[in-house]
Amino acid sequence: MLEQLVVQTSSEAETQELGFRLGRLLEQPALILLQGDLGAGKSVLARGIARGLGVDPQVPITSPTFTLMNHYPARLDLYHFDLYRLADPDELIEIGFDDYAHGAGVALVEWPERLETDQIDGVWVVLERLGNDLRRVNFAACGEAAAKLLKALRDGLQKQSLKPLE
Repeated sequence: MLEQLVVQTSSEAETQELGFRLGRLLEQPALILLQGDLGAGKSVLARGIARGLGVDPQVPITSPTFTLMNHYPARLDLYHFDLYRLADPDELIEIGFDDYAHGAGVALVEWPERLETDQIDGVWVVLERLGNDLRRVNFAACGEAAAKLLKALRDGLQKQSLKPLE
């Protein structure tokens, strides 16, 4: 069965904290796919994941809207993709997307709906803007490793201030 988790955050800081907790749990290569409208909080969650992986706090985490990918050295290297302005899927071949997405680090992909398939093992995250600061963050795991990661996140959140929605 597909592991799912829904969390509601009420501030940018909480959304970033949620990403931080997910990033700290990452112990092996992973693919994390972030979906949501502009302003939904994808880049905020990505910043938290980067910090949780150990990206230097002095390094700004920005969405690679015009470059397609930013690389951040960390405990597991982070490859942050933003496919919003992807004009042609062949651009992904040119930058070696598959090597990063299934490589030795963490590939974080904003706008994964621009990929040619939705049958990708990884953690799918859909962020919904409910109000100025209120977000619903819907996680779904595709694959065994992603399911274990979400279970660990759920268990950790139940012990802390951010609570999964039932």
